[in-house]
Amino acid sequence: MNSPVNVLILAAGLGTRMKSDQAKVLHRLGSRPLIAHVLRTAAALNPESIIVVVGHQADKVEAAARSAFADPAMAERLQFVTQDKQLGTGHAVKCATEAIKKTRGNLVVFYGDTPAVKASTLQNLIVAHETGKHAATLVTIKLDPPPAYGRIIRNEKGSFLKIVEQRDCSPEQAAITELNPGFYCFDVPALLDALEKLSPQNAQGEYYLTDVPQHMLAAGLTVGTVFHEDAHELDGINNRAELAAMWKRVRLETLNRLMVEGVSVVDPDSTYIDASVQIGRDTVIHPQVIIEGDSRIGANCEIHSWTRLVNVDIGDGCKVLNSCVLVDTKLTANNSVGPFAHLRMHAELAEEAVVGNFVEVKKSRLGRKTKSMHLTYLGDATIGDRVNIGAATVTCNYDGKQKHPTIIEDDVKIGSDTMLVAPVKVGRGAMTGAGSVVTKDVPEDTLVAGVPAQIKRKLKQ
Repeated sequence: MNSPVNVLILAAGLGTRMKSDQAKVLHRLGSRPLIAHVLRTAAALNPESIIVVVGHQADKVEAAARSAFADPAMAERLQFVTQDKQLGTGHAVKCATEAIKKTRGNLVVFYGDTPAVKASTLQNLIVAHETGKHAATLVTIKLDPPPAYGRIIRNEKGSFLKIVEQRDCSPEQAAITELNPGFYCFDVPALLDALEKLSPQNAQGEYYLTDVPQHMLAAGLTVGTVFHEDAHELDGINNRAELAAMWKRVRLETLNRLMVEGVSVVDPDSTYIDASVQIGRDTVIHPQVIIEGDSRIGANCEIHSWTRLVNVDIGDGCKVLNSCVLVDTKLTANNSVGPFAHLRMHAELAEEAVVGNFVEVKKSRLGRKTKSMHLTYLGDATIGDRVNIGAATVTCNYDGKQKHPTIIEDDVKIGSDTMLVAPVKVGRGAMTGAGSVVTKDVPEDTLVAGVPAQIKRKLKQ
């Protein structure tokens, strides 16, 4: 691709066939709304700008679009224009005229409900457009029997003539199996000229974007086409059954890719992994596992059944045992978590740290080789290396008004059923007796016990 690329995404429709109060592009495929999938594909083209036409629930669609990018630089390239009345696809693009005028190079236009389209497909479209020096280039597919897509009409030499929408087709045109799935690359000046010529003279009384190529031909310009073999990659979502079918397709493609790359998926039929997830070789994924978002799992890991992982960063050699939930969590390397553990809000385990059954870790860091094996809550805590946390320990981080931190330094032993009333610090090498309620800082190398905990003796003379 030689010229700059810009992207225009049409996302204004409600989607009445979804039978929902929610705009269609906000419905989720896996863990992300449809608009997020489309935007991530658009971002892979490294466009100078991404223009999104919004309408129904514009504020919510805009918020979902902005949250699609972890990279703030890409989010800054987003622009939004509003289509107040849905008067057709051509009208939607006309609503973006002022934004389009500010672009340079090529403009790729497609729909916000096509989550499976690959960046490579759009790149091929752009290359064909530039190579042919066309005013417009569009993707075509073949399906028999044809669904409710516009038909590609060609002359006797096979050259493109026009697109006829299904509702406007004659019986002969309706039988054509070469179809328009709605992916275009335009020369911007030619597009702007053609938009001025659109009129709603059709069965739906709308301004059709599909009339633009015909107006370009009439102006003496050329229009190219690119045939795409995998028609279902370009499917739009119209109802919930199609949404479920698309999720199954994307999920199985993702699992097959991971298995080809060296990941063992024990039961693909019961495993749900987002396409954005990265997993290293020789990792084993057991049945009934869900992995979502921008999760990364290293090599030689083992993720056991009934576990859900969301936006996790898991290093090599880690084990997550049965029935765990990890959200926004980092495991550095050679960690073990669970069973029945909950780690959230940027919880972090240093190398070889262990969290056992019915332990919750919230917004806390556990140091190297630290262990918390049973029935414990660790919130807003910074815990050093080689610490042992006894069963039923609680960092009492909330005083009814605000959260407070707990600091536990290296080589500390916390006795079972200890309550650490934050803000509080336990010094290096200290120990708490079982059942202690610690309300004051504990000096280094000191044993405390009782309610409230009192100093009993020094552990090192």
